[in-house]
Amino acid sequence: MDFLQNHIEALVFCAPEPISLAEVRACLMEMFEAEIPEENISEAIQKLIKKYNEDIYAFQIYQIGGGFQFLTKPAYQVSISILLKQQSKKRLSNAALETLAIIAYKQPITKSEIEQIRGVNCDYAVQKLLEKELVFIKGKSEAVGRPLLYGTSDKFMNYFGINSLKDLPLPKDVAPDEGLNNTIGEAKE
Repeated sequence: MDFLQNHIEALVFCAPEPISLAEVRACLMEMFEAEIPEENISEAIQKLIKKYNEDIYAFQIYQIGGGFQFLTKPAYQVSISILLKQQSKKRLSNAALETLAIIAYKQPITKSEIEQIRGVNCDYAVQKLLEKELVFIKGKSEAVGRPLLYGTSDKFMNYFGINSLKDLPLPKDVAPDEGLNNTIGEAKE
């Protein structure tokens, strides 16, 4: 029965959301090409739940959302909160945000066009945005040298909580900050 329990443990661990008993059973039946009684799966899951309730583990299997999922134990909430807080500090720099805004509003756009608007080199900012998958290469321009064209990704939409580029605020909707120019690319006085 340990082999069945190990497979169930792997399925629960890899599932991105709670995995139901029916989903576990369907996976196992396809893999083993045999009928697997639901009672055997339930019994194996109960053994796993008992195993991970021990103090030596920082996580356990919870029955939530109509399925089973590994979650950390409440005792580790503080350390996880600290990690999440530290990760949230890894936000985009002002240069990356400016570059991203230009790409979002002017896409598809080449790096040289972005640099023309910003007035500075944007290699690093574009590279960081590509690494974070907020922008992607949409193709190549027909201009001399066929430079790459950049556009925003679906991850950009998720990150900013919008459904389409039409949901971006219009420049007239954004209150200008005191002392800042209203127009992207406008020369500063």
